[in-house]
Amino acid sequence: MAKPDSDKLNQVVNEARRASERRERGYREQALKMYPHICGRCGREFNRKNLHELTVHHRDHDHNNNPADGSNWELLCLYCHDNEHQRQLEAQQGGLSSGNGKRTTATFNPFADLKSMLKGDK
Repeated sequence: MAKPDSDKLNQVVNEARRASERRERGYREQALKMYPHICGRCGREFNRKNLHELTVHHRDHDHNNNPADGSNWELLCLYCHDNEHQRQLEAQQGGLSSGNGKRTTATFNPFADLKSMLKGDK
């Protein structure tokens, strides 16, 4: 009985993936024509052999924002691209508690008693 629902879900997911891949190929190809094949962060150069390791990063993190002039794109190697997205995640999560959404601050200060430790009082 659940088979038709499962088939429909698989069909929707597969179509969404195909659409995403088509969209990505379009702006990736455009960006590769516009910009030199160099990572915008680390400066690594790419050739035909390793060009698949060069990705298109959306500066505003909106994958649907693809202006024809390429102003929302930058070419990044896989490592720099992963690092950029990790930094964004950490910035979004940084300082927020998990429950109430209020900012929290660290309460432990490892250097609080440094002066007395250096004097040898402790």
